[in-house]
Amino acid sequence: MNKSLLTLSLIPIASVMHTYGTSHVPDNRPNIILFLVDDMGWQDTSLPFWTQRTMYNERYETPNMEKLAQQGMMFTQAYASSISSPTRCSLMTGCNASRHRVTNWTLRKNTKTDAVSNTLEVPDWNYNGIAQVHGTNNTFIATSFVQLLKDNGYHTIHCGKAHWGAIDTPGESPYHFGFETNIAGHAAGGPATYLSERNYGYDEAGNSTSLFSVPGLEKYWGTGTFMTEALTQEALKALDKAKKYNQPFYLYMSHYAIHVPIDKDVRFYDKYKKKGLSDKEAAYASLIEGMDKSLGDIMDWLEKNGEADNTIVIFMSDNGGYATGSGWRDEPLYTQNFPLKCGKGSAYEGGIREPMIVRWPGTVQPGTRCNDYLIIEDFYPSILEMAGIDDYDVPQEIDGISFVPLLKQTKNHSQGRSLYWNCPNIWGEKGPGIGPSCTIRKDNWKMIYFYETGEKELYDIPNDTEENNNVAALYPQIINKLSKELGKFLRQTNGQRPSFKKTGKPCPWPDEI
Repeated sequence: MNKSLLTLSLIPIASVMHTYGTSHVPDNRPNIILFLVDDMGWQDTSLPFWTQRTMYNERYETPNMEKLAQQGMMFTQAYASSISSPTRCSLMTGCNASRHRVTNWTLRKNTKTDAVSNTLEVPDWNYNGIAQVHGTNNTFIATSFVQLLKDNGYHTIHCGKAHWGAIDTPGESPYHFGFETNIAGHAAGGPATYLSERNYGYDEAGNSTSLFSVPGLEKYWGTGTFMTEALTQEALKALDKAKKYNQPFYLYMSHYAIHVPIDKDVRFYDKYKKKGLSDKEAAYASLIEGMDKSLGDIMDWLEKNGEADNTIVIFMSDNGGYATGSGWRDEPLYTQNFPLKCGKGSAYEGGIREPMIVRWPGTVQPGTRCNDYLIIEDFYPSILEMAGIDDYDVPQEIDGISFVPLLKQTKNHSQGRSLYWNCPNIWGEKGPGIGPSCTIRKDNWKMIYFYETGEKELYDIPNDTEENNNVAALYPQIINKLSKELGKFLRQTNGQRPSFKKTGKPCPWPDEI
């Protein structure tokens, strides 16, 4: 299904396709590194993304994030989904979660991960994830941008967490998405442990003790090497190899950190205990600093190998910090996303607003800050534009819009643009904004619609970042307008909604109330 070619334009592209072919690209194409952190909140860093510093900016030490920001552009309103798999599938496909329908986290084949509700039945979502080939039910078929990079001469490296498809489906393997190298990527969305003393989740005989056991790091078992460091060392070896190939490379450095379990990284733990933090808070801070050291080590490799000036580095998180209290593995509360409300799994800003930095030597002005908004599906066309690939045919409709003009400061395409979220699922935690919902952000306004209750909330985000003042009752016309736009988008993308167990009827769309 081919439609008109889109070449670096900024028109909405939910309804257009691309014509694919091997583009003519210059020999000096940039290397690209996407450094993705798991469950990192907006304030889990010494680099302030808000208008002022918070206690968390003082608590954590991330000097390499600060260095990257000095060399590039910070984004203060970068958005993703509130749960890992939906974000990662949007990244790889360029599609909004409403379209690809991987709206909760994936793990076992043909098994939903939703919690049970007494009142709602979740839809038959794509719990098997995404894939590039047909043949698996409840799977969204798409061509990844990584495949397009590879087909256009990039050497592609995956290191760390994948989490695109369930066990025993094509989507579980990074090799099936165009990666030539895979280090430790598989179906699970978190590690059994970061500790080499526990073999990252394997027994002494080499048998996995958990579905979350991290594969491929046997050489580090029992060495005292924290898993974040082990992944970094393997990534650096892969870069050494890529350097010899005399072709541009794409490194997806996708850390398991700072996802639970909150194991302490002994290299940094004592420092935070001396600051007066609890054991759990200090362990979490050590996870953050270990991740930041990895970023620094990779940046150092670029400098030492003469690749710094020809490498784009993108830093991003997949969802907000896990600030919803006790839950998975009964972890106690150890972080907050202040000033943002709530965290992972929530429709509020704490669940979907992420720390993002882009360094692009010669293109991005160092030390700049962008307050315009973007969303995770925008990475797909953006990275391809960075690589000079503007001619491609893929089976999916692309919802993302390139943010390269924001990097070049040539156009603000967020003005008048609508961002959409749809989570018809029951994630399993309890907290503000957690539950089946759909959301729209347009200019200053953000409206959240909760499927079960039919309630709508409206916030003026730039003037109420904390989402303390629900002004829905004051602006019925805005509620009506946003409801119509959100309902139209959900229908156009074949979005899903839960249904009421009592009647079997679907919950109303936002424009039906």
